[in-house]
Amino acid sequence: MDLAGIPVVDHHAHNIALDDVIAATPYQAPFTEASDPETVREFAPDILAYRRSLRDLAELFGVEADAGALLAERGRLGVEEVTRRCFEAANMEALFLDDGLMEGKIRPLDWHSRFVTTRRVLRLEVLAQKHIRDARSFEAFLESFRAAVDPAPEGVVAFKSIAAYRTGLQIGPPDLEAAAASFREVKREHPEGEARLAEKPLVDLVVVEGLRAAARQGLPTQFHTGFGDPDLDLRLANPLHLRPVLEDPELKHARLVLLHASYPYAREAGYLAAMYPQVFVDYGLAVPCLSVAGMRRALGMLLELAPTSKVLYSSDAHVVPELYYVCARWGRRVLGDVLEAAVADGDLSPAEAEGAAEAVLRGNAHRVYRW
Repeated sequence: MDLAGIPVVDHHAHNIALDDVIAATPYQAPFTEASDPETVREFAPDILAYRRSLRDLAELFGVEADAGALLAERGRLGVEEVTRRCFEAANMEALFLDDGLMEGKIRPLDWHSRFVTTRRVLRLEVLAQKHIRDARSFEAFLESFRAAVDPAPEGVVAFKSIAAYRTGLQIGPPDLEAAAASFREVKREHPEGEARLAEKPLVDLVVVEGLRAAARQGLPTQFHTGFGDPDLDLRLANPLHLRPVLEDPELKHARLVLLHASYPYAREAGYLAAMYPQVFVDYGLAVPCLSVAGMRRALGMLLELAPTSKVLYSSDAHVVPELYYVCARWGRRVLGDVLEAAVADGDLSPAEAEGAAEAVLRGNAHRVYRW
């Protein structure tokens, strides 16, 4: 299936970095979740997805499939022109940016809006860190945080949780006494500065308060699930850990979007999307970071159980504009391959496959985000 004519709503990505950050970033670095300098330098260039992406980008820019040639062309054109070309080639209808990554090193949302309609995704844990820093008491923190998320700031279309990176997805009912004790400990250890939020009672509280506010406002909440950089314990990033949240009657109207195909827990994510009306899944990061066969398997595993009305496209692109194009190219191609196989197997009719493609690439995002 040729899906190039369907625009994508990229419902989860990150801001393009500032020029000096891009200049200091090895070309292969954004194509891997590894952060160890030796791994990035010595081994990332041999990742299948990176080798494939070099050829894709060389074709787009008309140069040799070589990092040096692509860097030279980016330098000749400038980041703004490269962004324009990549966004146009990606055929994006809208872009939703989680701007909580690399704060102080990224371009603002309005810079991106010069190229495509752009909205903000608010990262709960980063927001909470700022309110902990500024609060003199636990009660003052809780009051100010609640006010910051309800109502959500203008332009925010969703919340985002990185609990998987901090304490894992085993999120329990908030324990206010334990959270207050954790707050006091954080303030003792960091009396003036902003501390990384990594205390489970506080993380659980922040996530549940965010979900309550999201439910009241009809906003979805994105959850990092599955693989990521080494700061994450992959065992605790399995979305099955979210079952207590999904079963909580108070939170049943809070829509959750499980990001990154929950790889390698794609079947688990598909199961949750099939069982719970409030759960949706996407396949960003798995596309384009996996091999072609791996991308097909990951999306195929989601669709073994998940309704096509529950699956969304995203890129999780960050730092450099090239990723937005590569992700859109393979997000469409892999989806087309999986849907063609479903038609050949008799799972879908050709017309149903065409409808599913439009839904996954843009329609489902319109419904989930009520945008």
